Amino acid sequence: MPSTPFSQSLRQLWAHHVFSYSLRVFIALTGSMALCWVLDRMDLLIPLFLGIIASALAETDDSWEGRLQALLVTLACFAAAAFAVELLFPYPWKFAAALALSSFGLTMLGALGERYATIASGTLILSIYTMIGIDQRGGPPVDLWREPLVLVAGAAWYGVLSVIWQALFSTQPIQQSLARVFRELGEYLKLKASLFEPVRHLDVGQRRLELAQRNSRVVAALNAAKEIILHRVENGRPSPQVNRYLKLYFLAQDIHERASSSHYPYNALAEAFFHSDVLFRCRLVIRQQGKSCLALARAIELRQPFDCIDQSQALEDLHTSLAHLRMQSNPAWRHLLYSLGALADNLIHLDRLLQDARNPDALADAQDNSLLDREPQSLGEALSRLRQQMTPASRPFRHALRLAVALPAGYGLLHLIHPTQGYWILLTTLFVCQPNFGATRRRVRQRILGTVLGLLAGWALFALFPSLQVQALFAVVAGVVFFATRTSHYTLATAAITLLVLACFNQVGDSYGLIWPRLVDTLLGSLIAGLAVFLILPDWQDRQLNRVLANTLACNARYLRQLMLQYRSGKRDDLAYRLARRDAHNADAALSTTLAGMLMEPGQFRREADVGFRFLVLSHTLLSYLSALGAHREQLPEAECRPLLDEAAERLANSLEEIALELAGNRPVAEHDETEQVLLQRLEQLPEEQDDGLRLVQNQLALIAGQLAPLRSLAAPLQRNPVH
Repeated sequence: MPSTPFSQSLRQLWAHHVFSYSLRVFIALTGSMALCWVLDRMDLLIPLFLGIIASALAETDDSWEGRLQALLVTLACFAAAAFAVELLFPYPWKFAAALALSSFGLTMLGALGERYATIASGTLILSIYTMIGIDQRGGPPVDLWREPLVLVAGAAWYGVLSVIWQALFSTQPIQQSLARVFRELGEYLKLKASLFEPVRHLDVGQRRLELAQRNSRVVAALNAAKEIILHRVENGRPSPQVNRYLKLYFLAQDIHERASSSHYPYNALAEAFFHSDVLFRCRLVIRQQGKSCLALARAIELRQPFDCIDQSQALEDLHTSLAHLRMQSNPAWRHLLYSLGALADNLIHLDRLLQDARNPDALADAQDNSLLDREPQSLGEALSRLRQQMTPASRPFRHALRLAVALPAGYGLLHLIHPTQGYWILLTTLFVCQPNFGATRRRVRQRILGTVLGLLAGWALFALFPSLQVQALFAVVAGVVFFATRTSHYTLATAAITLLVLACFNQVGDSYGLIWPRLVDTLLGSLIAGLAVFLILPDWQDRQLNRVLANTLACNARYLRQLMLQYRSGKRDDLAYRLARRDAHNADAALSTTLAGMLMEPGQFRREADVGFRFLVLSHTLLSYLSALGAHREQLPEAECRPLLDEAAERLANSLEEIALELAGNRPVAEHDETEQVLLQRLEQLPEEQDDGLRLVQNQLALIAGQLAPLRSLAAPLQRNPVH
């Protein structure tokens, strides 16, 4: 029976990644609101809502068993934090010292992994919520247990909903994460197709820069999907349903490697084949493969059959066009036609991978389906990691130190000026203070604008709808909007949470008196956060640039060594190879993120931004040449040139590591290396008549060697920047 437009819309809504999150929040807030109305205990509403919000912010992705364990840990942390605030609240100096120590300690826990960071952040948030509750009631009561108990009850109520939801719909997060992966791959391929426009003097550098930035989104999606799948693999043996998605994940990795491959400089192809249709045909095939990835994303999200676009005719036409060019026997085209042949072969294999995605259950299990769990596996390992991070060079340490200073500073300020609802200063500081200046600057702007919009909306809506029942509905809707938009539209999320606060306070008093204090507190909290990031061990991106660049080259060198091992022993997607490949792409994405953050910093701290972006283009081009080697992996036959290829690959890896070491140590990088130039010439002069696999490795190594001189010339002046 065909689905109706309405049922299709429901399926799309259900498949959206924020819908289930928002629905859980809606049920939790509505249930708490109804309970308070039925019991006529509206004084419980604010702590219940705050507990729900803190619990939802501390939610970690996991199987239902893992989520239950995380919930129990979270509730224990929440209870300890809330009772500690109640006990220390009457003693300002002790409270300030405890606030500093707990802020530092909880933030440092984030260095152990995302799960720890989420729970620690939620605990800090709940601590400040407890302060707000004490301030709201006018001081500590005789029964110290009441406020913590209600806050933890709200957190437990949402946590139970979350565990039940995960038990009922355990694979939904995997589907949503894999859909995001293929959606990003589709957009990446569509952008990659633009490089094959047969236009002379095309600005390939700008296109490659856009491709590198898009690649960082693909890498982020792959990393997120890996973590979600990893949390659902029990004792290394996934269930049949999870195994199906694991195969799709490995398929996405293979597609990414082939999609990111480059076989020759694009301007040279456009210049040589300007009057041919071969580049148009390449562009058409790649665009269609991008559309197939988008269709696959939609099929996974909606749990529908995947109808892959048939590209057999387009691929056949591409081979016909290549055959016609070969018949012309133009000596100047020889190397280019080799590369175009390798590209066509790559596109055929990419199409087969997409065809395989129609029935992943039929795929053979991977030779090695293990996934690396980066979280500490023992208490000793966790302590070792924390010790390694206890240095001013560590970003988690810097962020923890800033919060340990900023939050007590806000606490001291509110005792100095005694503002109304002053504990919102601390909450604003906590939300606004980010690990680097650029992110904090953006968050300050969004927080202030969102607060103003939320206050205006609250003032207007309360004037138009004085009924408390209607305002209660506004509070629930605002809470849902906050969680639906907090990661994508923070300004709107801030406006929503501001409206929720006003609506809740209006249930127990007059929220109009909260409008100006809320705005002033937001401004003061933002000012404290901005000063902390600017003055306390500032994390300027240009000071980190040398090390980020060095890591990029070092990871590429390790990737190259793993590739050559595969060419010696045959293709095998084992963990060591996949880890080297993923590290190279992660380093490339980290460079893109660093440069994006640099653009948001003051002018004097982004003097090397232009050099950094040019380096990103070169390093991403280098990675694409390596990816082409990965796409065509096979055991090479023994031949006279084999030792030279192995020697050349090792020399290239050594050169990349040499440049990386000089950059990391802030030492001068030699702009020229004669041995690299000689190596490039030898690679370009190898005999033409040889095995196709040997010729491809030769061509790709020559392309990689050609990147070394430009990399050296860009790296040479960067030693001026001190490394902190």
